[in-house]
Amino acid sequence: MLRQSECTSCQFNDDKSAYWTPSLHFAHENGKTEIVPQVGGMLAYYLLLGDNIKAFPKGFQVLAGDSRLRNFSGPVPDPPTSSWTDADKTQVSLGQKAIGMNCMNYNKAPEGSRYRHFLPTKEYMDEHCADGIRAEIMFQSCWNGKDVTSSDHKSHVAYPSLVDGGECPEGFETRLPTLFYETIWDTYAFKDKAGQFVWSNGDPTGRLQFVQFTQAHRLIRTGYGYHADFINGWNIDTLQSAVDTCTNLSGRVEDCPVFSGKLQTEAEQGTCKIQDTPSALKNDNCSGPADGLCGDVPVQYGPQYANPLKPGAGGGEPSAKPTLSSAAPVPTQGYAPAHSEGAAGVSVYNVKSSAPAAAPAAPAITPAAVAQNSAPNDGGVISTSTYTKDGVVYEVCIKEVEVTVTVTEGAEATPSHYRRHAHMHRRGEHGLARH
Repeated sequence: MLRQSECTSCQFNDDKSAYWTPSLHFAHENGKTEIVPQVGGMLAYYLLLGDNIKAFPKGFQVLAGDSRLRNFSGPVPDPPTSSWTDADKTQVSLGQKAIGMNCMNYNKAPEGSRYRHFLPTKEYMDEHCADGIRAEIMFQSCWNGKDVTSSDHKSHVAYPSLVDGGECPEGFETRLPTLFYETIWDTYAFKDKAGQFVWSNGDPTGRLQFVQFTQAHRLIRTGYGYHADFINGWNIDTLQSAVDTCTNLSGRVEDCPVFSGKLQTEAEQGTCKIQDTPSALKNDNCSGPADGLCGDVPVQYGPQYANPLKPGAGGGEPSAKPTLSSAAPVPTQGYAPAHSEGAAGVSVYNVKSSAPAAAPAAPAITPAAVAQNSAPNDGGVISTSTYTKDGVVYEVCIKEVEVTVTVTEGAEATPSHYRRHAHMHRRGEHGLARH
């Protein structure tokens, strides 16, 4: 059906694929919702990471992320990939590391792609993210080589061991192009307005809850239900030719001979519209202000897995006003520029696995601890963990710090080396740390 389309809003006139992510909405204190303005449309990158890459097969469908997920207890920020354990490399964990919510401020050096895996609190965005939030997600690029979809639209694919690189797991050895979506939302348009951001799938963002587990309390971060869809609508021969030919590291699609004379201007892209809106959507006020989210989707908080959504009759104004949580804000993961040399962000069109220096910017592994009042930036964060004692929540931050070794005269020279060093912080009333 996609291939039968008479036009496309994509830059490539042969790309009839479907790309989708949830829209971001703002829920005011009175329950009224309105959509957050989008800046510049969605960008979908095709990254050629790995060897012997095959084009997506005809009819291929895939889902990245989990719409119902409301809990993630991994370390914040990510430890360096060299320190990843088996727990970091499960498909669930890799899927969460594939999500990025980057704070945009063009007066600062940019944060690295997928540096932060949850949306910051509104208070943090009001203060630091003057140019909005860039929502990012990376798709699975390892395929079982036979199924174009599966019952959950995920079981036929898998992430490589480093999300955007590394080894494919057994049974998923066929390498596909690595899809990477990014969309910028103008969250700053709601600066100083009381309320809360929520994704259209009912996922509230940037909240922290204290949940009772036996004798201790555990910090549960919510807002991890961001996800994305892709349905392949390419001519397979054209896409395979592009995969094999578009090897210019400039990242410019104009430099690929496969697309010579086949690129649309933004104006041409904008002329492609849906001709017949389904009746269930004609009166569904998604832009707002409205008394709820499109389709009357309920807002569901974590940490428990969200209930599946039940399709309604549709065709009317939203009426299920969201109830805002009184939970305390999530601890802030401080702003940190990408820890890389050269180009920032994902901008290359082709990166071979044998050339790691040209790879897209990885999750920023910087000395930015979760705490605002952390120790001096003397090395990379290895991991963070929390525990509770006498009703006080403590955070332990493991960092790599350089140690100068002094040797006695006549002894063999000993080079400087790194050791692990623990900083312990006591959390303040609002999740910030103090020594």
